[in-house]
Amino acid sequence: MPVFLPIWLQKSRGPWTTYGGGGYWINPGEGNKNFWQLSWLGQREITKSLTLGAEIFYFGKDTDDGRDRTGYNIGWIFNLSEDHHILFSAGSDIAGNNRFSAYLGYQYTFGPREAEKK
Repeated sequence: MPVFLPIWLQKSRGPWTTYGGGGYWINPGEGNKNFWQLSWLGQREITKSLTLGAEIFYFGKDTDDGRDRTGYNIGWIFNLSEDHHILFSAGSDIAGNNRFSAYLGYQYTFGPREAEKK
């Protein structure tokens, strides 16, 4: 069973947020290799309903005959309400196997809210 050991950082200022980091994958099995994964993202809140972002990432080769991958994703978060969100992301490899990926998801957030400022 693979194990991921991550370290991630985040900083927000006004409508801007940046976060990312990396980690080391322990990838046991014949023909597999342990490898590094790195990623960094910047995003900006355009309106209370819409946030846009872009990410660049790197994955080391995970098999003896594999290749390193470097790529990017761009995407958005659309806030239907404080609790309900639609997420979309799409991107491709810049170097590597030239994979295209896309993601469409729904997110439900819950829990205590920050106290409103008076």
